[in-house]
Amino acid sequence: MAVLVALVAALTASSSPAAPRQRPRAPSGLAFYRPPARLLAGRHGSVIWSRPARGTLRLAGAKRALVVLYRSRSLTGTPIAVSGTVWVPKGRPPKRGWPIISWAHGTTGVGDPCAPSRDSPTSLAHGYIDYVYPELSAWLKAGYAVIQTDYQGLGTAGPHPYLIGVSEGRGVDDIVRAARELVPALGRRFAIAGHSQGGQASLFAASIARGWVPELKLVGDASYAPASHIADQIKLVGAFTAPSPISALGAEVLYGAAAGSPAVSISALMAPPALALMPQLEVKCEPQLIQPDSFGGLAPNRLLASGANLGPLLALTGRQNPAVSIPVPILLAQGGADATVPKPFTDQLAGELRAKHDRLDYRVYPGITHGQIPAAAQPVFMRWVAQRFGRR
Repeated sequence: MAVLVALVAALTASSSPAAPRQRPRAPSGLAFYRPPARLLAGRHGSVIWSRPARGTLRLAGAKRALVVLYRSRSLTGTPIAVSGTVWVPKGRPPKRGWPIISWAHGTTGVGDPCAPSRDSPTSLAHGYIDYVYPELSAWLKAGYAVIQTDYQGLGTAGPHPYLIGVSEGRGVDDIVRAARELVPALGRRFAIAGHSQGGQASLFAASIARGWVPELKLVGDASYAPASHIADQIKLVGAFTAPSPISALGAEVLYGAAAGSPAVSISALMAPPALALMPQLEVKCEPQLIQPDSFGGLAPNRLLASGANLGPLLALTGRQNPAVSIPVPILLAQGGADATVPKPFTDQLAGELRAKHDRLDYRVYPGITHGQIPAAAQPVFMRWVAQRFGRR
């Protein structure tokens, strides 16, 4: 009889769900972003630790706001930690759980102080982060959970592979898994949306989601003024001879390319005036980098060294053009007065996406600048995303 009881107990235990592994308590301050190596092992998208979000990160419409550190994979497959933010709407979740919007943020910089999960009224990148808070808050009030990755290396260890699409896309997709682990009331269905750098990231995230997070259901992708045709733009920098804020973006592209491939060498590519400014990328963010005492005081044609071998750089950045196959509907929005991502590049991207038979709804907003496009497209997005989730 004792043997039978033991056997029944063993069978019962083996058929029960495994108890969730207790997560370590998150350390305070910036130590939150630096987990010990032993905690990196595990499924990508699983949670390392979390803590309540404070200050500006407590968005209107959110019942809960959390900063999360979660596992992901680098381009070479190495386990890494990525940070981000999770907002849960007020009220009772629907039967299938809260629908999710994974927001891919625009360029803030490439240094750790520029991570959106570190935002505060005095943070170096604040103006490049909080401009979309009204839109994110509206999504929460409409009954969507909203999550935002910082991307690989932005806040966490290692360099940020700026505009390296698959790296960004993994961060955008993996935080959906992490958010659902933290908040069981979140559903399996999610949409992706992003602006500028995040517009490019959103397209890559949508293209890999089915294979990368197969248990989740992506319903659509919205891309606002996405970075595209980066290699083509590099070839044009020699024509710009006046100091310009665009030089900051050019330096970040080179930084991101070097982070994305050992074949790209910053020291071999950059001209001395630009190379002397490169340390600023680690300690300043976009609002400071575009100033005259930084890259904003440098003409784009002075970024690259004369006679530099651009082959590896152009090959890598050419692969980051977000003309990818996506199995869900795409909303593409572009401002007609955008000087950062000019409309002709997005027009070209729209044609390339259609050539891949992607289901594309392309909207152009005359007179709208780069920073204005998320707000300008908000009414269309709200209808579009409701349709994607069947909430007409």
